[in-house]
Amino acid sequence: MSDTYRGLVLVRYGEIALKGRNRPRFVNRLRQNVSRALRDAGIESVVTKVERRIYVATDDPERAAEALTRVFGLTSVSPALHVPLDLQAIKAVALAELERAGLSSDCGFRVKARRSDKSFPYTSLEINREVGGYLKDRSGMRVELSDGADFTVGIEVQRDHALVYARVLPGAGGMPVPMSGRVVALISSGLDSPVAAWMMMKRGSGVIPLHFKQSDEGERRFRQICGVLQNWSQGWPLKPVVLSHHEAMANVCRRLDDERLHRWTCLFCKRTMVRLAQEVALRHRAGAVVLGDSLGQVASQTLENMRIISAGCELPIFRPLLGFDKVEIMELARRVGTYDISAQYAPPCPFLPEQPLTGGRFDKFLSIRPLIEGTIEHGDAEGAEA
Repeated sequence: MSDTYRGLVLVRYGEIALKGRNRPRFVNRLRQNVSRALRDAGIESVVTKVERRIYVATDDPERAAEALTRVFGLTSVSPALHVPLDLQAIKAVALAELERAGLSSDCGFRVKARRSDKSFPYTSLEINREVGGYLKDRSGMRVELSDGADFTVGIEVQRDHALVYARVLPGAGGMPVPMSGRVVALISSGLDSPVAAWMMMKRGSGVIPLHFKQSDEGERRFRQICGVLQNWSQGWPLKPVVLSHHEAMANVCRRLDDERLHRWTCLFCKRTMVRLAQEVALRHRAGAVVLGDSLGQVASQTLENMRIISAGCELPIFRPLLGFDKVEIMELARRVGTYDISAQYAPPCPFLPEQPLTGGRFDKFLSIRPLIEGTIEHGDAEGAEA
């Protein structure tokens, strides 16, 4: 049946519909990102906007719908079929689409019709009743009129055709990239920081990935992570920036050794990376620095130590994972696609002290800060950009 009628993907957006006068800008960017996602996937398509919907005409609606689930700004997508304005044809295609969706006699379904063409001789309620009765008789499934139905058969009656679908794939949500500006995200090869970068993408930020290289293997995994994140960053090409962790920390560690303040190493290490990230951000006209911190997870992520790490940074520091626990972060990493890369063994930081300071006193920090950071030269902050 699907070979008989033309296919398309029905694309829905939510939050940007509330943008008032700015809505056209957001919708236009979303359309561009949809087109780019399909083009990058090698799928030919024509993307058009009709009222509050975006339609993607394509010969491969199944593959197109899957690719579009990774476009931020979309709430859901549905592979659909163009059907003539004939109730019997609508019924037949609805049954075929329900079968494709995986109908079972143990499941419940509902029909949700929407009639924008009032000249069609059936009202929305009549379409629901007629098609629903037909599907119940042919499938043996029960009718479930609530939002809890296992399947929803959608029917949209338009001027010269109807659209029929039975699957609603959840979209990525959020805002189109890069409508919320640019940020620099510190990304290691671990679990947390790639997810933090992804969270900022979800809110529409164009991410500039910054990595402090400790080894060739760590950099290789970082670039793999950037490749995965690029699948979500439609409309914003990721351009990784790599700096030497050893060069950034050499003077800091020497001064900490001289002052016998080894326990402060993690705090000043993180401060050094944040300060260099701010330099990169200012050079690239980015408005914030992003960290993968989760409150209380490691020594540098206690409330007291976060205050010390943030002190003196002129740009906002965003920590989108602050309230997440490790299990939640792992689940998100699996969704993003970075988990298998990040879960590989990585050697500990070579500068890690035996007993990292978990609750640094701010007054103590203020007293030792001039000794450690007074005249430090950070080296070449241009880094190696891909």
